[in-house]
Amino acid sequence: MTAISPPAVARRIVGAPAVVSLAGALLLTTLVMLAAGVDPALAYPALLRGALLDGNLEYTLAAYVPTLGMAVAFAIPLRAGEFNLGGDGQLALGGITAAALALSTGGAGSFVVPLAGAVLAGALLAAVSAPLRTRLGVPAIVSTLLLSAPAVSLASYLARFPLAEQGTGLAQTPLLPEAARLPSLGGSTYLTIGLPLVAVLTVLWLLADARTVPGYEIRALGANREFARYGGVRVNRLATLTLAAGGAFGGLVGGLIVLGAPYRFVDGALTAPGYTFTAIAAVLLAAGRPLAVPAAVALLTILQAGGQGMEREAGVPSQLTQIVQGLIIVIVAVAAVPKARSSRRRA
Repeated sequence: MTAISPPAVARRIVGAPAVVSLAGALLLTTLVMLAAGVDPALAYPALLRGALLDGNLEYTLAAYVPTLGMAVAFAIPLRAGEFNLGGDGQLALGGITAAALALSTGGAGSFVVPLAGAVLAGALLAAVSAPLRTRLGVPAIVSTLLLSAPAVSLASYLARFPLAEQGTGLAQTPLLPEAARLPSLGGSTYLTIGLPLVAVLTVLWLLADARTVPGYEIRALGANREFARYGGVRVNRLATLTLAAGGAFGGLVGGLIVLGAPYRFVDGALTAPGYTFTAIAAVLLAAGRPLAVPAAVALLTILQAGGQGMEREAGVPSQLTQIVQGLIIVIVAVAAVPKARSSRRRA
């Protein structure tokens, strides 16, 4: 077995797509700051303080949980070559399902029943895209996106009318029963058991992807659909399972948000923070590599959570962090073009 020298390892790390994309995005962002008359030496430390220091770490961790969950919701189908862009719909449908079950049961069965319902709702919504893909030829990237809008609208309708809190005029459900609320971690205001739950499920996904037969089949399906079919992989069933698994994670995140503070479904509160967009950017930054996804999510969560501190201390608009995410996606896409052309030439 040939040993790899430290310089070779360093070159691989420096040349990794994630590192190149991040460096390019930060370089362009720095140039934008300089053009706007902002000192990057003040802006970047302010961003880190706004995310990790001054009592903000708790909020950043709370934002990390749904972003990581939505990243896994996108990454699982991606390993099979499917693009799940319906995260917002799965998130909203899972959230309103959890709220409806918690209110209808009065909290009987604790938070388990509402959370299970949220997972099932997200999985079913995403699974609808599978037969559209396998039987009608509609790409999942199209069907998941198109199904997302009606799901978000349905959740909005339920929160405004049948499940609305009476006498307030606000598009929200009543407070959920205490028995259905997620236990907090150490008396925290924002952190609940959703943090260890999502962490454990992510680890299980990483192990299943790397060390199980279905994980190998999913990777084979993503690498070459026809080759996987020739090798005996049940392509249609596996595509359905991966889309459903991604949707299940999306529904789970919706349930975790609603069953945590403020313990109700508020119309627009699940989709407005942009968890789905940030999650997709993180997975693309990680170049679809499962082990790199949690780290990429952490990085983008810090950027997003620290934006307010950067705006407050350095006078840099917090929207700049969204520009960074957009630049990352653009750079990843541009970098992928030569690789795709090279693969086609070899084929």
